[in-house]
This record gives sequence, C-alpha cells and structure tokens, in this order.
Amino acid sequence: MICNRRIRLLSIRIVEGMSMGEIIDKVMDEALSLPADARVNLVERLIASLNLSTQPEIDQLWAEEAERRVSQIDKGEVKLISGKKVFARILKKYR
Repeated sequence: MICNRRIRLLSIRIVEGMSMGEIIDKVMDEALSLPADARVNLVERLIASLNLSTQPEIDQLWAEEAERRVSQIDKGEVKLISGKKVFARILKKYR
C-alpha cells in the first residue's frame, strides 16, 4: 500500500532492562499514532506473520472432515442421533 501522506518515522526507543510489557506499550502507542490505513496495513502484516491457516485451507479441511463423516455413516461405523434427541439431552443437562 502506497500512502500519499507523509508519515513520520516511528521512533521507539527501547532501553535495556525494559520489560516486555513496557516495550509492547511503547510499540502500541506508536502504532496508534499512525493513520488508519497504515494501521490496517500493520495489522494485516502482523496477522500474516502468525502463519495462520487461510480461509481456503480451512474450507478444504472442513470438506475433508465432512467426507470422512459421510464415509463413516455409509459404512455404519457411527450411530446417528436425531436432532430432537440431541437437544432434549442438552436441555436436560443444563436446566
């Protein structure tokens, strides 16, 4: 993302002996001083750095799980319980 506005450089001074909490507070203060579009960019980059599964990967995993469950039902490996019975058990347990 190219920002046409001039953004001051972040000047976070980390001093030896500072706690992680103090460092995080300083970084947070500086990040909050950025324009909204720069904060969005920062958040996106931080989330990407976590290497979390992407939606297509999550969708693929759910599709595989659904296929596995259908296969178990078709093979008679699992016993199906009606929704009515499931909700009756839940209501009984939590009333």
